[in-house]
Amino acid sequence: MEKDKNIEEEVAAPAHVFHVGDLAVYPAHGVGRIDAIESRVINGEEHNFYIMKVLENSMVIMIPTRNVASVGLRTVIDAADIPKIYEVMRKVQDGSGDNQTWNRRYRDYMEKIKTGSLFEVAEVFRDLSLLKLNKDLSFGERKLYDTAQGLLVKELSTACNTDEETILSEINSIFVQDVPEDPPQ
Repeated sequence: MEKDKNIEEEVAAPAHVFHVGDLAVYPAHGVGRIDAIESRVINGEEHNFYIMKVLENSMVIMIPTRNVASVGLRTVIDAADIPKIYEVMRKVQDGSGDNQTWNRRYRDYMEKIKTGSLFEVAEVFRDLSLLKLNKDLSFGERKLYDTAQGLLVKELSTACNTDEETILSEINSIFVQDVPEDPPQ
């Protein structure tokens, strides 16, 4: 009877269904295109897989269709939600991790990136951008900064249907320090 209950729960919470050609976001890897849907027999059972090619680096990922929700595969953010992402980046957090050791910050930020939420990725990018204004990032933090920036830029440019340079310019302008201008002479 327990087995039937688990099946009912799985059926009660259907995941998004993707089709060949759809764009999707895989946590920590970014935007990709569903290139195929294939069936494979594993341990005598037939399983369906999305074959997704990540746009950034052409990596191919096989995602079991029944695990879409658990792995965090999702659609690209809706264009209407983009201002909320920018708002997350503009919101200055008091003590945004500056008092933590770099390895503790690294673990916390890595967990946020792994969630696949663009809002969480925006928080990581914001915190590391602000930290970067005050001191040098560690090697690991620099890699996370680059990862968060890449994930943000690719998904936002895809959602806006614009080029990545425009998005990069927009998000970097949020963190430009006010430099006093020389008075006119």
